[in-house]
Formats: sequence, C-alpha cells, structure tokens
Amino acid sequence: MQANVIILLILTAILWGTTPILEKKGLETTSPIVGLVFRNLAVIICVIAAVFITGKTKEVLSTPPKTMLLFALTGIIAGFLAMLTYFGALKLGATSRIVPISATYPLVAALLGVLILGEQATLLRIFGTVLIIGGVWLVKVG
Repeated sequence: MQANVIILLILTAILWGTTPILEKKGLETTSPIVGLVFRNLAVIICVIAAVFITGKTKEVLSTPPKTMLLFALTGIIAGFLAMLTYFGALKLGATSRIVPISATYPLVAALLGVLILGEQATLLRIFGTVLIIGGVWLVKVG
C-alpha cells in the first residue's frame, strides 16, 4: 500500500477514534436526535463549502439520478438511522463497549459483499471475520 494511503487511513482512524468521546460528552446534556441535528448541520456546511472551494458545483449538478438516489439512501441508512441508534446506545452505555461493537460493520459489509455482490469468501477473509466476532465477544465479557 502506498505511503499516502496509509497516512490517510491513520488520520481517518484518529479522527473516527476521537469523535465518540466528543459525542458521549455532548450526549450528557441532550438527546440523540438533537445531537444529530447539530452534527449534520456542521457536515452540511462543510460539504457545501468544500464543493465551492474545490469547484465541484458542475459535477454535483450533473450527477446521474440513480447515483443521487444511492447516496441519498446511504445518507438515510448510515447518516441518520445508524447514527441515531449509535447515539442512543452511546448515551446509555460505556463508550469502550459501544464503539467496538458498533465497529463490527465491516463484518456485515463483508457478508453482504459475498451474498449480494458475489465477492470471494477466501480463507483469509473468513479468518478475519472470526477475529472480528472474537473481538466483539471479548469486549462484551470484558
């Protein structure tokens, strides 16, 4: 893997690893739906600014309707419904238990990739899936 890809992935992990702490603190004084309002308003403002700064306005306006629908669905599923259930769990439980369990979504993606997209279920991927399940079990009993 290229060095710049690794750097981006490390930064992603740091950013994603930091946000549950901020979210947990924010949920001490508000409900999950209100937290989502402010989280998503900030995202909308940043995305709109990024579109203008990068000059991608034409590309946004010329995106095919099917592509728009697919991304809208992912926004509803991951950006709203999953975040609402995640914030609800985070408000009620320990961050150190909630985050690892919610982070098993690669397991779901891998299974759906095999079932829906016809991707290969190699021995290494199956072993990785077993490790994910084992990790979740360790977090649950710990």
